[in-house]
This record gives sequence, structure tokens and C-alpha cells, in this order.
Amino acid sequence: MGHSTSSAESGTLSQDILGVWWPVSREDWTEAGEQRLDPILGANPIGILTYAPKHFAAQFMRRDRVSDAEACASPSGANNTSAVNGYDAYFGTYEVVDSGTVLHTLVGSIAPGNIGLSVSRDLQVMGNELTIRLKTTSSDGEAVTRVLVWQRIG
Repeated sequence: MGHSTSSAESGTLSQDILGVWWPVSREDWTEAGEQRLDPILGANPIGILTYAPKHFAAQFMRRDRVSDAEACASPSGANNTSAVNGYDAYFGTYEVVDSGTVLHTLVGSIAPGNIGLSVSRDLQVMGNELTIRLKTTSSDGEAVTRVLVWQRIG
């Protein structure tokens, strides 16, 4: 899973990430190269991601999410957020800390425990495709690398 974390479009990640993004895939991988399924948001959640200068917003929803009278918060993994009843949404500020690493600080979230959380992500933009990688843990505590691929829609 070797990868470059720089931006190949203009060479300036802070400019290349600006826009609105739609998810193409979201996969979790162990260090041994085995794929794991996220039981919280499922194999292929829907969502939207927006980057403006210095601010971002993200939403994810399990595709087969159903109405449930009791909102159930799911535990977060390391370097990650908590979802509520198959839905995760948060917004805040971000800072590009090197050529491919972005630090996101959550100002608001569907899960109150996420507010104030700072999470690190490796980002790479190639044309209209954004790849985000993060080290986290699965719901049962196993170390995984989450790989999210997004398509620019705006």
C-alpha cells in the first residue's frame, strides 16, 4: 500500500482540495493486507465532503440505514470520529501541515464527543480524484488503514 501523499494537479494541496466531493469507495485494510468491513457505516456509505479555504464539512450515511427511535452512538476508532445510528457528520477547520498531511479540527459534530477533536489525514489529489488515507482502528480495536476515494462534483 505504498503511496505518495502529495498533490499532483497543481502541486499545492491547499488549492487542489477545494470543492465538493462525492464518495467512490471507502475501504479498511489491515497491515497484513486483509480487507475489513466497517459495521457502523457499511461497505459503501453515501456521503459528501466539502473543502473551502480553511474550513471543511463531511457527512457519511450507511446506505441501508433505517429509521430507529433510539439514536445509538457508535464508538470511534483511534484518530477518528463517532457515528450516531449509521450517520456521521462534522465540520470545522483544517490546516495543511506538509505536502500531503491535513489536520482537521472539529468545531461541530452529530456526536458531541467529537467536538474539539483533531484528526490527521493523508490526502492526494489526482485530477478530479481525491484519495484520503488515515490510520485508525476498527470497532473491535484492530489497527487498520482506511482509504477513501472521492470524485469532484463541484
